Amino acid sequence: MLTLNKNHQILIGLLLAALLILTRGHHFAAINHLPSASWAVFFLAGVYLRPVWVFPALLAVAAGLDFAAVTWGGVSNFCTTPAYGFLLPAYGSLWLGGRWFAKHYQFAFKSVATLAASVVASSFVCHLFSSGGFYFLSGRYADPTLAEYLPRIAKYYPSSLGTLAFYVATAAIIHIVVKALRSDAKQTA
Repeated sequence: MLTLNKNHQILIGLLLAALLILTRGHHFAAINHLPSASWAVFFLAGVYLRPVWVFPALLAVAAGLDFAAVTWGGVSNFCTTPAYGFLLPAYGSLWLGGRWFAKHYQFAFKSVATLAASVVASSFVCHLFSSGGFYFLSGRYADPTLAEYLPRIAKYYPSSLGTLAFYVATAAIIHIVVKALRSDAKQTA
């Protein structure tokens, strides 16, 4: 099981919040428009941060950024529909996937398969809620049908999964390096 002390959780929480702010839908990003890390932030928060209040706090940050972008930032309100509420279960599935992984974590190579499985499963559920909710409930599509929606999964999910995998793989590499450095420091002390 993965557990961190309070100071490490605070540091990681601040880093995840900053990543969300810097990449959320290109609202405020200036680093060549990094792809949105929203999915990864919720997944990694589930992995590393134990307090349950972190999830609604991150939801509030994401919603606040979206509100500011649409209200004052000149961003289109195309995605602001009744389906926006489906981001709650979408991001919740990622957060729960991260928590599931943290419970099964071991610092061993076999954790790579567990991590990959939790990323794919939770992101697929997230995609069904976010994309499916938007497609069926946004009012942006005339007469939405399941037959028309299914090909959209194959079209859009791989890109979302790829972005999530990039951020999670980066976090995993940082995790491994930090763990190795701390182990080395303990051995030399």
